[in-house]
Amino acid sequence: MYCREKSIQMKSSASALLNNLSVLPIAEKCLTYFTVVHCNVVNMVSASGDGLNFSHRQLQSKEGSIAASSSLIIQASWCVLPSRVLLVLTSQKGIQMYESDGFIMVYWHALDIPETPSAEAVFARGNVAATMLGHYICVGTSSGSVLVFKIPDKGANIILSEVLEEHRDPITDITTETSRSKEYIADMVSADDSGLLCIWKAGEDFKLLNKIPAYGCSCSSIKLWSGIVIAGYGSGQIRLYDALSGVVHVEVNAHARWIYALDITPDSDKLLSGAEDSLVRIWKLSKSPESHSVEVTFCCISCETLFLLLHWLHQTCGRTAHMIKGLD
Repeated sequence: MYCREKSIQMKSSASALLNNLSVLPIAEKCLTYFTVVHCNVVNMVSASGDGLNFSHRQLQSKEGSIAASSSLIIQASWCVLPSRVLLVLTSQKGIQMYESDGFIMVYWHALDIPETPSAEAVFARGNVAATMLGHYICVGTSSGSVLVFKIPDKGANIILSEVLEEHRDPITDITTETSRSKEYIADMVSADDSGLLCIWKAGEDFKLLNKIPAYGCSCSSIKLWSGIVIAGYGSGQIRLYDALSGVVHVEVNAHARWIYALDITPDSDKLLSGAEDSLVRIWKLSKSPESHSVEVTFCCISCETLFLLLHWLHQTCGRTAHMIKGLD
């Protein structure tokens, strides 16, 4: 099913966070960039196509232009927009956006500070999503808000254009349509700690299309594939919903413990799931155009080092894979 490639060693460990890996392939340079978060540092490595040459660096959390050593980083993700690529960091202090190489900060957004010491802290969390059909980056927060930033083709004139406030619980993940087909109305899905899913149409004004009620368990990872919402839960189950109607197509008892990440390859319709049970499973997705039914077929299971398997998935299918849990 796959072959082992050369191991990629990071400079330090990785925090046990959801989706704690971001991968950016640079085809013209035959390079692949990887990032993982550990406390207040982002470990970055660029690897050549043959896996023989590496370049390491670390990026610290900053408050404005000043390093903030006490600010824990929650997420680091490359966002690929039509005209540029930005590296987005979310932390306890706020949201930082860098050029793709991580050297130049182009934008800093501070989050509101609680008025009283006893007030609950607000911080950026949940996955970072770049909408494929526009110039927007969306970031979830622990208060349940989704911040929508409008990104220019170049420069630092980034603005907070909208705040989506349909969630009442902390955002756990945000995803956009992976097929990039214009035939699907839904562009984006956001999930929260209660398990509530919100389906959105992206644009100058984001429109709420549907709400899929909470399943009774936290939804930790989501993907949107050909109009189908794929949701992974703390119960170890994966559910596939119709994005517009909310109808459940498939329910899979995929893992014995909490699902930490999902990833999907639109070209080959393969779904990868990783969980706290230390297992990585790969599934085949199929959709009938006549009946609109969806089927999920189990392909293989592995206890390989998660980082190696995700690297294989990226190399095989040619797209970004998102990490599962800690990479010690």
